[in-house]
Amino acid sequence: MVYKKRLLGIDSDVQQEANRALVKMAPNLQRRGFLLGSGLGTLSLLSGCSLSDESSVEKALMTVSRFNDRVQGALFSSTALAPTYTPADMTRPFPFNAYYGEEEVVTVDEADYRLELAGLIANKQAWTLDALRALPQEEQITRHVCVEGWSAIGRWGGVRLSNFLQLIGADTTAKYVGFKCADDYYTSIDMATALHPQTLLTLTYDGEVLPPKYGFPMKLRMPTKLGYKNPKHITTLFVANAYTGGYWEDQGYNWFGGI
Repeated sequence: MVYKKRLLGIDSDVQQEANRALVKMAPNLQRRGFLLGSGLGTLSLLSGCSLSDESSVEKALMTVSRFNDRVQGALFSSTALAPTYTPADMTRPFPFNAYYGEEEVVTVDEADYRLELAGLIANKQAWTLDALRALPQEEQITRHVCVEGWSAIGRWGGVRLSNFLQLIGADTTAKYVGFKCADDYYTSIDMATALHPQTLLTLTYDGEVLPPKYGFPMKLRMPTKLGYKNPKHITTLFVANAYTGGYWEDQGYNWFGGI
C-alpha cells in the first residue's frame, strides 16, 4: 500500500528520494518488491544509516516491514469480509505452490495424525482428524493471492478457527496464533485475523478430502492474507504473546501479510 500523507512530519520530497535510493539497492538485497512498495520507506532512514552499507539497509528494510505490520494491523477490520465467488469462477486446476517442488510434498499418515495444541490454551488435548471432522464445518469460495503476483479462486471447507479457539479455551486476548507444519514450514498470525469469520482450519478442497498438494491433513485458509501466510500440513497450533515470526517472515517478508 502507498501512503500519500506525510509521515511524522517528514517532507514528501525527502520520502520520495529515499524510496528511490532503497529501490536501487533492492537487487543486491534480493528483497521482494512488496517490501519496497510502501511510501513508509523513509522511516528507516531517520537513523542516518548509509545506503552504501548493506547491513544498514537490511536493518532499515526490516524496520519498514515491522512498521508496516503495525499500520496494517491498525487498519484491519475483524468484520469486513473478503469477496466470495461461485463454483463457475473457480480456477481449475488450482495451482500448487510451496517452497519446494510438488514431487516433494510430504506424506502424513491419517491414522497417526494428531493436531497438537500448545501455549495459552486451557485444554491441550490433541485432536484426531475424525474429531475435527465431527465439528461444525463451513465452506467458502475465495481468492488466494500470491506475493509472486498471481491469484486463484478455490473452494475450501473446514472448521472456523474462532470457534475452535473458543472450544479449546484459548486465550483470545493473546497477541498471536502460531502454526508448525509437517513440511517444516511455520508462521504466526495476529489474533484479530485468527478470529475473523472467514479464517478456516480447512480439511477439504472442492468437497473432497484435502489433497496432499493442497495441504493434507489441514491447511489454514485466510482470504484476508497473502498466500505465504496460509500454512499447509499443520501439525501444531499454539497461542502466545511472544512474537514467533515465520519461515518467510524471518527472511524479510512482511509479517502481517494482509491483502
